[in-house]
Parts: sequence; structure tokens; C-alpha cells
Amino acid sequence: MKAEDIEKLAWSRSPDTREGGLLPAIVQDAGNQRVLMLGYMSREALRATLDAGWVTFYSRSKARLWTKGESSGHRLAVVSVAADCDGDTLLLQARPLGPTCHLGRDSCFADAPIAALAALDAVIAQRERDRPEGSYTTRLLAQGAIRAAQKVGEEGVETALAGAAQDDDALLGEAADLVYHLLVLLRLRGLGLSELSEVLRARSA
Repeated sequence: MKAEDIEKLAWSRSPDTREGGLLPAIVQDAGNQRVLMLGYMSREALRATLDAGWVTFYSRSKARLWTKGESSGHRLAVVSVAADCDGDTLLLQARPLGPTCHLGRDSCFADAPIAALAALDAVIAQRERDRPEGSYTTRLLAQGAIRAAQKVGEEGVETALAGAAQDDDALLGEAADLVYHLLVLLRLRGLGLSELSEVLRARSA
């Protein structure tokens, strides 16, 4: 969204405050697509969000602009802002710097779903940081990129064979193994699902 698009939104249909109308703003994790929180934005809050790159709401309780994390430091770095078809609700993609919820959780919605691939990528990233003993991922990471690349090749062949001659369950199982090993290889190269997603988005544009 560009600054000039702000006045095109349906502010006149939203509740009035001293800041003008307010629109609900849903914040989603740009990395794993999990819904993080819901807030409200005035025109000035949206301008501040676009200008500074940090999610800023209009706080109804404080009756002022409020940048998420201004006290805790757990801010939300803006990736994109979009309006719905009626122009009366905003969807923000953001990268959280720490937990979003004041209870210390990643999301204000305790059971908010997370994309399966993103969840797997996050587990692999955590294994890389913590290196827990007894973990297959830890062992594979320790063996390095060449071994991970070999595993991707092996799993690719097994997936192709399953696709050609086995049932759906076998194909899905082999495909899951292939994706897992590919994510490990990416991690060993300093990459992850977010970088892969950027390439896929660019190709689909």
C-alpha cells in the first residue's frame, strides 16, 4: 500500500474518534502466516506504519497512537499492508521481534494455526541453534551440506519412483521426506523457507 491510497479506504464507515475513523488491522507473521493480533488503525496510525516501517495502532484505551512494542521492544517490522475488497479492513504482513502477545506467546490467539512447512522450517532452525543430542536433524546438520545434498538426491529418486509405481500414501511420505531434507540443506547454506518463498512469489508474479 502507498501513502496516496490511504484516503481511498472506507474511513467514513468506521467508528469515529478524535483521529477520525478506525479500521480493524489484522497482523500476520510474514514468515509462517500465523495470525498474530488484531488492532485498530486511524489514518495517522496507518501513515506512521508506512513511514516508519513499524506497526502502529490507534489505542482506544490510551486515545493516542501506539507503536506495538514501544515499551517491551517486541516490535512488528512491516513487510506489506493491504486492504480487503471493501476497503474497511487491513491485513498486515510483519516480522515479529519477539513475542507479540503480552502473555509472552507468539500470537495473541493461542491456537492460531501455523503453516506446516513454516513450522517445520522453524523446528530445523531451532535444531541448528540448540543442537539437541539424539536428534536426527542435529546429526544431519553436523554432517554438513554435502551429506544433506546427497540425502536430497536420494529422497528425490525415491519420490520419483513412488510417483511412478506406488500408491498415494507412499508418494506423500516420500515427498515429505524430500521436503524435510531440502529444508535442512537450505538451512546449512544459510537459507530458509522465507527466501525460497520469495523466489516462488517472484516467479508467480
